[in-house]
Amino acid sequence: MLPTKLKLSQLRALVAVAEAGNFSEAALRLEITQSTVSHAISTLEDELGVVLLQRGRHGAQLTPVGANITAHAQQVLKLLDSIVSEADHSKGLQGGTVRIAAFRSVATHLLPVAIARLHSRYPNITVTITELDELYQLRRHLQQGHVDICVAEMLCGDEFETVHILEDEYVALLPPDSGLRDAQLTLETLRGLPLIASTHNSCYSRIQEQLQKMENTLKVCYRIRQDSTMTSMVKQGLGIAILPRLAAEPVPEGVQVCRLPLPVYRPIGASLLRDALHTPAVYAFLDALKETNDLNQQQAV
Repeated sequence: MLPTKLKLSQLRALVAVAEAGNFSEAALRLEITQSTVSHAISTLEDELGVVLLQRGRHGAQLTPVGANITAHAQQVLKLLDSIVSEADHSKGLQGGTVRIAAFRSVATHLLPVAIARLHSRYPNITVTITELDELYQLRRHLQQGHVDICVAEMLCGDEFETVHILEDEYVALLPPDSGLRDAQLTLETLRGLPLIASTHNSCYSRIQEQLQKMENTLKVCYRIRQDSTMTSMVKQGLGIAILPRLAAEPVPEGVQVCRLPLPVYRPIGASLLRDALHTPAVYAFLDALKETNDLNQQQAV
C-alpha cells in the first residue's frame, strides 16, 4: 500500500481506542460518533491488510501487530504536535521576545502592569526593556533595529506608526515650606520662583515654548538630569521643578504638587517602524498596554 493513503484521523482513532479500551469511550474523547471511529479503524485495517484490534463484549484489545503500529502512530501524532508548537513559537505567541525602549517614568509606572497582563495570556513571551532619557536615543534604537517598539513620547515622521496611550500632564513641585494653599499656580507666583530644570531637551523645550507664548520666562537655577534628583532638591527648598506627572512620581513626603497656570502635556504612546515586519507578540503587547491604560482611566473615573 501507499503511505499517502493513511489518514491522521485513522491514526487518532486507533490511538484513542487503544488508550480507552473500547470504541464508545474513544468516540467521546474525539468528540465524534462511535460509528465514525469504527469506520476509521476498519478502513485502516483494510488498507494495511492486518487486524489491529480484537473486538469483544469486554471492549477492544490490540493485537501484537496492532500494538506495534499504535506505538508508531503515537510518535506520528507527537511529531504533529511539535510541528504546530513550532509554528506557534515562530508566531511569537508561545514564545519569542518583545524588545522595548522606554523613558524611566513610563517603564516604572506603565510597563509592569502591561507586561503582567501580557504574561497572564502568553507566559512564554520574553520582554526586554531598555531605559533611555532622550527621544533621539529612542529614535536611533528603533531605526537601527535594536528594539521593536518605543513607549515614550510618540516619535514624529512618516517612517513611524504610533499608538496614542495617554496625555501626561506637567505639574509643578514646590518645597514643603512654600506656604501656598492653592493647588493652582498663577503666572505671577511662577515668575518669582527659582526653577530646577531638566536637562532633557524635549521636557525643557516644551515648557519654554509655552512660557514664551505668554511672554514669560523663569529663572533657571539648576539643570538636572535625573527626575529623582530634581524632586529631592525641591524637598530641600532649593527651588521648584516642573515635571510630567509620571516623572514626578513618587513625590517625596511634604512636597506640594500644583497645577501650572496653563495646561502643558506630553503625549505618551507606542512607536513602531511602519515598514517593519512585526511579530504577533509585539501586537499582543500593544493590546495589553492599551487595555491597561483603559482600565486605569476607568478606575480614575
